Amino acid sequence: MDYIALDKELNSLAYHGRGIVIGKSADGKKAVTAYFIMGRSENSRNRVFIEDGEGIRTQAFDPSKMVDPHLIIYAPVRVLGNKTIVTNGDQTDTIYEGMDKQQTFEQSLRCREFEDDDPNWTPRISGIIHLENGGMNYAMSILKSADGDGSSCRRYTYAYSNPMNGKGSFIHTYARAEENGRLPSFEGEPKNVIIPDMDIDSFTDMLWTNLNADNKVSLFVRYIDLETGKYESRIVNKNV
Repeated sequence: MDYIALDKELNSLAYHGRGIVIGKSADGKKAVTAYFIMGRSENSRNRVFIEDGEGIRTQAFDPSKMVDPHLIIYAPVRVLGNKTIVTNGDQTDTIYEGMDKQQTFEQSLRCREFEDDDPNWTPRISGIIHLENGGMNYAMSILKSADGDGSSCRRYTYAYSNPMNGKGSFIHTYARAEENGRLPSFEGEPKNVIIPDMDIDSFTDMLWTNLNADNKVSLFVRYIDLETGKYESRIVNKNV
C-alpha cells in the first residue's frame, strides 16, 4: 500500500477546503491529529482558532465583517473522556452529545448530512480518536451529496484499529479545483499518509508551510500521549 508524504499532498491542491489528519507518531507513543481550515471568501477568511476548554472553537477575527456565521463558527475539537472529536462543523456537538448517550460515532451522525451551501454541498468530515490501555483506534466519516445532487446524502465511515507507527489518514472536503461553478466533493477512502518523525512544533510548521499561502486560514495540531492521555497542542492563525 502506498503512503503519501503530507507536504507533497498539501502542495498538490491550492484549495483543499478543510482537512483532518489522524494517525500515530513514528515512535508509537502518541496519537497525532491536525485540523485546518482554508477560505476563498472574505467571510471564510475572517476567522481564527481559539482554545475552548480541552478543545477549540472558531471565532471571527473582525466581528464587524462577519456576514453569515452558521457554517463557519463552531467547535472543531471537543474531548469526551478518552475520546477526541475533530470535525469541520457543528456536528462536533452532535457526535459529543450522541456518544455521551452511548450512541456510536456512526449512529450519532445519522441525523446529519452535508452542508446547505448549494451548489457545493460541502461534505461534513469528522474524526474521532479513542485511547484505551495504552493503545488507540480511530474512525473517520464523510457525509456527502450524491454526485453533487443536493437531494441525496451518502454516508461513509472508516474505522482503523491499532494503526501502524508513523502512519495515518487524511480526509478533506474538496477533491479538486472548481468545475462548472461548484467544488467537487472529496472522493474515495481517506488518503493513506506518513506521519513524519517530528516533534509537534516541526510537524505544525511543516503543515502550515505547505498549505496554500493565499487560502490557508488556521491550523490546529495535537499530540496525545497514549499511556497518560496528556496532550500538547498548537494553534496557528493567519490573522494575528
